Amino acid sequence: MSAREEVLHRIRRATKDVTEPDPVVDVPVDWAYGRPLGTEDVIADFVEKVEDYKAAVRRCAPDRAADTIVEALQALDTKSIVVPAGFPEPWVTALSEAGFTLHSDDPQLTHAELNAIDAVVTTAAVGMADSGTIALDHGEGQGRRALTLLPDRHICVVHEYQVVSDVPEGIARLAPGLRERRPVTWLSGGSATSDIELSRVEGVHGPRHLSVVLVAD
Repeated sequence: MSAREEVLHRIRRATKDVTEPDPVVDVPVDWAYGRPLGTEDVIADFVEKVEDYKAAVRRCAPDRAADTIVEALQALDTKSIVVPAGFPEPWVTALSEAGFTLHSDDPQLTHAELNAIDAVVTTAAVGMADSGTIALDHGEGQGRRALTLLPDRHICVVHEYQVVSDVPEGIARLAPGLRERRPVTWLSGGSATSDIELSRVEGVHGPRHLSVVLVAD
């Protein structure tokens, strides 16, 4: 008996008791893509997972968001910031009044100019608790991808209502942007990689520091 015949023989033997040819009918799956997990506390799970990636998380009430963003930037010894279009104006005003040097991306900054700027501030599209991942679909307040890849520090504002249980549920939230063919940038802590000896190197393909401002509903 050839190897092929042996494989087919084993398949026939394993499936000889299957009488229903339609696998959907034979083994019904009570599951739908994007359905939320039964996580007891999605926000607490999100905070724990984000902090596991060595990212800082600051929680605040809506009326404290601007002050908390300023605190996050000051904690990272930031002087200059690139602010994408659509970032809430009251927050931009607070940054200006705090003494930061603000840069607009209109006209677009060069890669060299972005690399010389200390930090970028953005909003987000969705946060996924099960993996501690934040996704940007580069809509209003998020800027183009280069803005979140070249500066050394990234302050990302996430609202609690944007936090979902896991990645499939997050993908469902991202669907409108994906249908518009917008790029998606995935953040799981600051940029880092390890060589074969597990020597950690930070900032190889993105900001070394990620600080999340989590705004309560």
